[in-house]
Amino acid sequence: MNAPMSFVTRTPPQAGSRRLVAGLALLVAILIVTSVAVGYAVLDLPAALGDWLAGRSTLPALVLMELRLPRALLGALVGFSLGLTGAVMQGYLRNPLADPGILGISSAAALGAVVVFYGGLAGSLSLALPLGGIAGAALAALGINLLAARGTGTLGLILAGVGLSSLAGALTALALNLAPNPYAALEIVFWLMGSLADRSMDHVWLCLPLMILGWILMLSTARALDALALGEDTAASLGFDLASVRIRIVTGAALAVGSGVAVSGAIGFVGLVVPHLVRPLVGARPGASLWPSGLLGAALVLGADLAVRLLPTRPELKLGVVTALVGAPFLIALLFRRGRV
Repeated sequence: MNAPMSFVTRTPPQAGSRRLVAGLALLVAILIVTSVAVGYAVLDLPAALGDWLAGRSTLPALVLMELRLPRALLGALVGFSLGLTGAVMQGYLRNPLADPGILGISSAAALGAVVVFYGGLAGSLSLALPLGGIAGAALAALGINLLAARGTGTLGLILAGVGLSSLAGALTALALNLAPNPYAALEIVFWLMGSLADRSMDHVWLCLPLMILGWILMLSTARALDALALGEDTAASLGFDLASVRIRIVTGAALAVGSGVAVSGAIGFVGLVVPHLVRPLVGARPGASLWPSGLLGAALVLGADLAVRLLPTRPELKLGVVTALVGAPFLIALLFRRGRV
């Protein structure tokens, strides 16, 4: 077996990477507990948890289980999906500007939800909105996978994603333009800004299995991503089936990001920024950056959602606005520091 094969398939996780993952997992756990404890009203967390465990339907128990806990869990799930997908996309495309939206799946999921809004189904079924988002992401993933199955290369997938994203954006703008009244248009715009407010455990149970399946598919490509860092020809010569890798990445991204957008709206910059923060800590190995990127993405979304609730602004700032306000300047500063601009 040659040296590159040993590097890709046999190198055990470094102790530093394991400590990084453990530290980030602890940070996410602390932020989840903090997110549950912090809100617009004081909540006696031990008493609420005790009431829930005892089966008493008290107000603190309802606030805990129906408002605080779903919001915290969705923040962690959506953030992990965005961070992980961003790391996978940047590793697979070997492009530091790639993010979860580069294949057009986020835009298609948003369009699916907008169609539900526009069709008036959102008011008749509580989960119609996320189901519409998931349907939009599934259709986009089907189209991208058909291209991948035909042997379309990386550049072809990027161009197809750009075209799909542009089409979905144009159709979303058309729906806004033809909205029956200003209130409907405003509701659509607010939803597109991204938020975790007023979500329930139903949203968690809806997106959780799809996200886990998407995570498994993307995490299974870690060694192939390390091999792809040496070039497609080298990766193929090492025995990796690049067509299978491509389909797993596209399907995994569609399941994770599509279901995330479906329950939270569009939250940008997390998947773009997080891999840049993680990469120097893992020796610039794409495969080793997957778990840390997912966990840091979860921490970033949870922190941003905490900031949304702590900032003295009414109405509440949208989560996607906060991540963009923090992420865009940070990315520019990072690029300046590394001499990329």
